[in-house]
Amino acid sequence: MTPAFTVETVDYTAAHGALRQVREAVFVHEQGVPADLERDAADPLCDHVLARDAAGGPIGTGRLTPERRIGRMAVLPGWRGRGVGDAMLAALLDRARAHRWPSVALHAQASAIPFYVRNGFLPRGPVFEEAGIVHQAMHRSLDGPATVDRFDAARATMQALAFRAGRELAIQSRELDPGLLDEPAFIEAARDLLKRGGEVRVLLHDAYAPRQARAPLIGLSQRRPSGVLFRVIEEPVDLTYAGALAFNDRGDWFERPLGHRLEGEAALDDAPRMRQLRARFQETWERARPCSEFRAIGL
Repeated sequence: MTPAFTVETVDYTAAHGALRQVREAVFVHEQGVPADLERDAADPLCDHVLARDAAGGPIGTGRLTPERRIGRMAVLPGWRGRGVGDAMLAALLDRARAHRWPSVALHAQASAIPFYVRNGFLPRGPVFEEAGIVHQAMHRSLDGPATVDRFDAARATMQALAFRAGRELAIQSRELDPGLLDEPAFIEAARDLLKRGGEVRVLLHDAYAPRQARAPLIGLSQRRPSGVLFRVIEEPVDLTYAGALAFNDRGDWFERPLGHRLEGEAALDDAPRMRQLRARFQETWERARPCSEFRAIGL
């Protein structure tokens, strides 16, 4: 079957016409960015990717600057929501790895922040205005764990783990982390995982606090009892672990040394460390008791 679209790295001199065609359609005509701001002297120095439809027509662009920043991500309206942006971003990350860069950054338009969160980018600093559009600076580590030291970064990390999970999402939390595990985007990602036949397993130190707070994940477990499983840690050897952790079956993980705090480290596509966390989680899971406290709550 002929693919609906292709993505390739292109030479700017040879492909600048096609790149400009997409960028001007999206940024200048659709979003009202002045043409002299959309064009800059950095273009010839950047790595560029171009998405084309089956007939060879340009449908999407993106670039990687020498300053290790991804930008000019644009997809024509009729092709949005069909994986073009994800494929272009993956190609740009591959180029960054080929350069052996430890990390990349970008300025995400406010409407695109969820897209970049799902692809492992963490917010940094306050939102700001650029070319008349609200943006958020974002960052992704490429050669090791990323430091998570802000609430919005911790929230984005949990969303990414839930969204990227294939069949499994596992969480060890003291009391279901209010602000992280009750956030609507996380719950929606968990719900989508269950629809795909996946499973969410949660280890808790305290079942009382989330029950009193009527945590949304409990309500989801009542509607999908075979998909969301809770157990409560009671063994002294397991209660000595003061941290919190989460991982999925894609090799993504997030660990916080102190479970009552948000700070920690996270990584995507780090299967060796994920397997270590899974082994420890599984040992604790087998010793923990099934949680019966949530069965009769009317949410």
